[in-house]
Amino acid sequence: MLYQFHELNRAFLNPLMLWGEASAEWFADPVFPFAYSPIAQHIAAGYELMYRLSKDYEKPQFNLAATLINGKSVEIVEDIVQKKPFCTLRHFKKDLADHEFSKLQQPKVLLVAPLSGHHATLLRDTVRMLLPNHDVYITDWTDARMVPLSDGSFHLHDYVYYVQDFIRLLGPELHVISVCQSTQPVLAAIALMASAKDPKLPKTMTLMSGPIDGRKSPTKVNKLATEKPYSWFENTVICSVPKNHPGFERKVYPGFLQHTGFIAMNPARHAQSHWDFYMDLREGDDASAEAHRKFYDEFNAVLDMPAEYYLETIKTVFQEFHLPLGTWEVDGKLVQPQAIKSVALFTIEGALDDICGIGQTQAAHDLCPNIASKKKQHYTAAGCGHYGVFSGRRWREEICPRIGAFIGMHS
Repeated sequence: MLYQFHELNRAFLNPLMLWGEASAEWFADPVFPFAYSPIAQHIAAGYELMYRLSKDYEKPQFNLAATLINGKSVEIVEDIVQKKPFCTLRHFKKDLADHEFSKLQQPKVLLVAPLSGHHATLLRDTVRMLLPNHDVYITDWTDARMVPLSDGSFHLHDYVYYVQDFIRLLGPELHVISVCQSTQPVLAAIALMASAKDPKLPKTMTLMSGPIDGRKSPTKVNKLATEKPYSWFENTVICSVPKNHPGFERKVYPGFLQHTGFIAMNPARHAQSHWDFYMDLREGDDASAEAHRKFYDEFNAVLDMPAEYYLETIKTVFQEFHLPLGTWEVDGKLVQPQAIKSVALFTIEGALDDICGIGQTQAAHDLCPNIASKKKQHYTAAGCGHYGVFSGRRWREEICPRIGAFIGMHS
């Protein structure tokens, strides 16, 4: 009933949202006489804040139409390479036919986005910075409420198989970059391929701020998963999709619950951010207001996760630590990272990460003892939080150049 109540609440707020949107436009429209009142800008700011707090946020677009190569603009065409029920493999294809770069050979990169509540567009800045020097593909996970029951279930091992399918499709001259939650299934996928001596193994794997071993420097996220029993998650946060969505009756962990959790981690920070947005609107600081809109358009757009995948991730990754303990089996096949020898490994962490603690990602080095030391790197970004590892100034100036150099070294 929780999901149905949420939908009812959204329907109740919809008229309020529309009223707020229209009123904000009225009081800012020069045609409207009252717009010239001294308090009109204050009223418009209040209405826009009301609108943004009550609206439903749809999945954003990547909107990456071009990139710069050697200072010259090159058009980007977003292409669907493969579509599966729960994921679409997208390619940011460069139009090089009419350029001096027509024979340019760039390293092929598979960017594996996390399936942890947000859409793959959260990695827009990650993609943007990789594009000038790499041929970029990304996993765009589907909102589970949009997947009909007839398309079957999606388990944690299905995630692993999806990653393997994409690696085989794009490999072997491939470099895999995984972010946050995706690091464990990516490491498992490559380990299983290595055990099977798969000829399509990638050249490198870069693991960024992911819970390879959640026992190290546990954060609020880790503590929540271990303090609550598995039955609590199963009985408390799993809902059925209402009938107004294609995935009617599918069991999911709803995006709105995940979003509530995100807010609850730093409620004062978000409250201050919205107050600053209101003040920026009042004072006519359009640049700061637009930066707020862009961030929350992305942050507030969430997706539902399949219940079976979510619950298995809670148990396997955060409660029982199967990967670091060497007990994770995927369809009866033991995941053995020590089987990986030829794939170079780069781990990256943020020194101020409050979601994935220090040492959790670096733990991959101990699990992969048979990768030669010259093929291993680790980097901890000083003053960097979780999102800063893959987005923002430190990502652009410090982390992305290091990944580019690492990929170039092992291409």
